[in-house]
Amino acid sequence: MIHIDITKAITTATGTKELCINTKIQQHEFIALTGESGSGKTTLLRILAGLEDAHGSIVVNGSAWMHNGVQQVPLHKRNIGFVFQDYALFDNMTIEQNLLFVANDTQLCQHLLEITQLWKIRKRYSKQLSGGQKQRVALARALMQKPQLLLLDEPLSALDKKMRIHLQQELKKLHKELQLTTVMVTHDMSDVYHLASRVFHIENGYITPHYAKKMQQKLFGEIIQIIEKNGENIAIVNFAHQLIEVLLNNEDHKDLQIGDTIALSLGEPTSVQ
Repeated sequence: MIHIDITKAITTATGTKELCINTKIQQHEFIALTGESGSGKTTLLRILAGLEDAHGSIVVNGSAWMHNGVQQVPLHKRNIGFVFQDYALFDNMTIEQNLLFVANDTQLCQHLLEITQLWKIRKRYSKQLSGGQKQRVALARALMQKPQLLLLDEPLSALDKKMRIHLQQELKKLHKELQLTTVMVTHDMSDVYHLASRVFHIENGYITPHYAKKMQQKLFGEIIQIIEKNGENIAIVNFAHQLIEVLLNNEDHKDLQIGDTIALSLGEPTSVQ
């Protein structure tokens, strides 16, 4: 379990405000961290990683990483995987070398590069890659050390729709396979729906009261289109002005039509290709 009880002054477009987070994260949860730009989402990730100071404490599985605002466990001993928005790759290394620098595990390296569809170009240097390819390398590299805590700052934002859906599926599998605890900043409701077990929504410096509890139950969206793909019926669902593809694969869904409301449970898998 991770117990976070911290405060920190942050600068936003509307001035300085206090970020006040007091919450618990259970082992192996997948937390989606949402909120407006500047609300403190990335700051919270950086505090968890030990990259920024704050007042208060962070206790992970009984070990105090921070106590009374003093770092007790340095960054390099926290066993954290962190995907930054700027990727932070080594330009003088190939894709493969970037991963093996973290851990000399060639089998896991190949597994992750195949999942992220980078194996065939593993000898390329990062300066030769597109933004989406760099993002996939950063994600694979973060998973190389099988981290105790995986921190993701919009890890799928630079990807096209097809790759995003593919990596949502694979990231969910890896989260379970590697027994990760994950906190992911995202603005995309599709990520929330397909990946999260709980949602922390930061508003005015606080996690919105009862928001996570409500979101754990059901999301409701309107079906705006039903299409057939690979022999299966797919509903295009509008939730909060974002479109989510949902596989209609059981008896409860067979009579659904355009305009109907559908309930979406967090973390449901999808087989959309």
